[in-house]
Amino acid sequence: MATIEKQTGRTIFGDDPEQYAEARPEYPARVYEILRTTCQAGPSTRTFEIGAGTGQATIPLLRLGCHVAAIEPDPRLASVLSRSVSRSDAARLSVLSVPFETAELAEGAFDLGIAATSFHWLDQKEALRKVGRFLRPGGWWAMWWTVFGDPEQEDEFQRLTHSLFEELDRSPSHGDRANVPFALDAEKRTDELREVGFESISSEVIRWTVNRTTKQELALTATYSPVARLPDTERKQFLEKIRRVVDDDFCGSVSRNFVTAIYTAARAPL
Repeated sequence: MATIEKQTGRTIFGDDPEQYAEARPEYPARVYEILRTTCQAGPSTRTFEIGAGTGQATIPLLRLGCHVAAIEPDPRLASVLSRSVSRSDAARLSVLSVPFETAELAEGAFDLGIAATSFHWLDQKEALRKVGRFLRPGGWWAMWWTVFGDPEQEDEFQRLTHSLFEELDRSPSHGDRANVPFALDAEKRTDELREVGFESISSEVIRWTVNRTTKQELALTATYSPVARLPDTERKQFLEKIRRVVDDDFCGSVSRNFVTAIYTAARAPL
């Protein structure tokens, strides 16, 4: 199957932005602990976010007290994000509805940059160089992804549905090494950071298990890029196959093994 073009990531998730906001699970609390302790995120931290979507990471950052410039190329997702922010946090949020490649921010002005389950849609080295330009010397960069199915600890639902997903085109999140998702290719992600001049590079894998209903699993599956891009009839047929697995094999409730991989690095000081 073909790999989905990176430019597709700018618009593929916005057809039903409210469902996207509801379906995508929150990131583990450990992610924000790392942002606080390693990246020094907190009150008044000047932050930019790449691919903010509907705010799954933006809103927790605002709650930490950060000032956030959220870059989201799809205006439909950006609109939901703007409406989702509390009145007290809204003054610390600016939303730029442009692709990161054309985003214009003040160079050297930010303490922290982040990308949450979005950076695989960009050319890595080019985007990382631009990230470095926006950060102040010594500023921090954090990128993370949740992989919805742990390749090292496959759950039963994952095993039963693997063949269904194999029939679809692949997201760039699959990576370019067999059986190694983009997010979990720590050697390659670390090398790319080092090659463009980042320092103090570290990574961590966070494994977590969650019980999900049929409705939750269907809603999440519908947001996967290979599923979201299917023609309407084919998408409904695919989701019906997923529904049958959850209802018939798991009586409407599945235990899923997810894994979140986070990478942090600092721009070299002058």
